Amino acid sequence: MNHQKFSFNKLISKELELENMKNILPVIFIFCLFFQNCTGQDKKPVSEAQNDRISTFEEKQKSAGKKPGPGAVRPLISGSNFRYAASLATPGVVHIKAIFSVQPDMDIPEIFRDLFGDDFWRNYLSPDSQTPQKQMGSASGVIVSDDGYIVTNNHVVNDSESIEIVLYDQRSYPAKIIGTDPTTDLALLKIEEKDLNFIQFGNSDSLEVGDIVLAVGNPFNLASTVTAGIVSAKARNINILTDRWAVESYIQTDAAVNRGNSGGALVDISGKLVGINAAIASPNGAYAGYSFAIPIEMVKKTIDDLLKYGKVLHGYLGISISDMNGEKAKAMGVNLTTGVVVDDLEQNGAARLSGIRVKDVIIAIDEHKVDNVTQLREIIARHRPGEKVKVKFNRADKEMILEVVLKPVDEQISSVSANKILDVLGIEIENLGPSEKEKFKVRGGVIVVRINRGKIASQTRMREGFVITRVNNNAVNQSDDFIREIQSKTGGVMLEGFYPGISGTYYYAVGL
Repeated sequence: MNHQKFSFNKLISKELELENMKNILPVIFIFCLFFQNCTGQDKKPVSEAQNDRISTFEEKQKSAGKKPGPGAVRPLISGSNFRYAASLATPGVVHIKAIFSVQPDMDIPEIFRDLFGDDFWRNYLSPDSQTPQKQMGSASGVIVSDDGYIVTNNHVVNDSESIEIVLYDQRSYPAKIIGTDPTTDLALLKIEEKDLNFIQFGNSDSLEVGDIVLAVGNPFNLASTVTAGIVSAKARNINILTDRWAVESYIQTDAAVNRGNSGGALVDISGKLVGINAAIASPNGAYAGYSFAIPIEMVKKTIDDLLKYGKVLHGYLGISISDMNGEKAKAMGVNLTTGVVVDDLEQNGAARLSGIRVKDVIIAIDEHKVDNVTQLREIIARHRPGEKVKVKFNRADKEMILEVVLKPVDEQISSVSANKILDVLGIEIENLGPSEKEKFKVRGGVIVVRINRGKIASQTRMREGFVITRVNNNAVNQSDDFIREIQSKTGGVMLEGFYPGISGTYYYAVGL
């Protein structure tokens, strides 16, 4: 029996553009293209005057009023068809064309790479074969205000050199990036236009499994495509984001979604925005029955922050957690089968300071019931540092409530214990042995033997095998040196080192 292996794929169509090509050839089966940092496009700070006038995008929508799409007529019988919802949503979904520069990969068998090294092949191959190629990404976005603000996925515009927005009526505009957030895979763009159709916000919290939803986007460059399905599940974590503080709590649907739908709209039967389409589960890159959208309640907080601050302000509890289950409940002697178990507490974390203890079982945050880790992370992601949340928990089979003042991540990282530093960075390291030191002609260093989900993966393009010799110009001879240097720094560090067999020194900047 053949077992089919599924992989999760982001929904951005990529096409190669070569100078002499008259037509763009669509590339359909391309796996997850996720660039690490958005460096090509400048992120434009919003003026203070704008900050004073507008607090949230919900306020912007209320002040503008709703503009129904062309021919929007509410059906006589609610839910009898999807025309009304489609007519409202379609004019508010845009086609995004992002241009990237991509260094062509040298198609050389691994055995020859090992024998000669990459430097040999770079010198041997012709300059033309090493020239960066232009690549275009085709995806979707959603207009969220009448003055040209557009939300899409971070992976759609990350590292782009230029962005073009094509509206429903085929008008075209250049776009600038206001801000991006890799922890939620969201980005906020802006075009210079007024009186645009936008999609009103709905409420993703009120969605229930079985509710009808529509997906609107531009799959395979097929503009303004609408598909229908139901909500299959909520608070789904599919582990596709690499950021250490990533928040995944997707709405799962069976609406047909394909490449090019990234950043598109998921709307309810009333045509209101309940999610931003982000990913599919597929064995071959095409729709296979599962699609995932970011809940609009998380989207609203993220884009509000990007508009006002240019970045997202994340509040943190400072806890290590796991899902409650029957086995844990029996071992702990509690009458619970759902909830979130507190496994560990950061030394100066918000939860510890408020009085929460290890083995407490969190069952609600404010008025939101918490059944699992994914739900808790989504709820906390809607809050900023300094905001208060009421945490309801079970301690020794007794329910209690404590008020917790959330802390910023910068304070959380400084309180991480030594044995968790590597978990935060997302790497596994080993000391160089005597023979390796002699071979590489170095006094010491640590080699990165594995890169997992964490800050290194989300912020750099470091590869496994990298030897770290210095942190902020301070020598690193062994792992203890490395951990001590990271612990003593705030804000960010510069990692210096080399790759065995490749000449030159490499530097990686990592924000803490």
